Amino acid sequence: MHTLPYTSMDVNAKLDDVATRPPSSVDASVIGCCSPLSDVPLTEAQAQEMSRIFGALSDPVRLRMLSLIAARDEICSCDLEGPLLKSQPTISHHTRILSEAGLIEGERRGRWIWWHAVPARLEVVAKLLSS
Repeated sequence: MHTLPYTSMDVNAKLDDVATRPPSSVDASVIGCCSPLSDVPLTEAQAQEMSRIFGALSDPVRLRMLSLIAARDEICSCDLEGPLLKSQPTISHHTRILSEAGLIEGERRGRWIWWHAVPARLEVVAKLLSS
């Protein structure tokens, strides 16, 4: 029987560490140089950073939310409740995850946060998946 060098707890701890770092703390070269998966294998750092992004996109609500945000120059959190049929606390939870992955950025204006997509980050995802 082949045993893996890491336990699932080791891997989860490492992924949690990567997931809790703000996107700005990750060297831009980590994901900025990603080539399509079919061209060159990812480095460990690239794979960890991309797992953060794909983790954020793995939820259907967040994927739909990102599409709603990216379809406009900016959108208020209050305008996401209706289309997503979710409460404001749920909207806040999902925008936090997308923001931590660097896919969206927000600006507080009074009581609400206005969100916009980060085109460079979306381009990295598209580039990685292109064949």
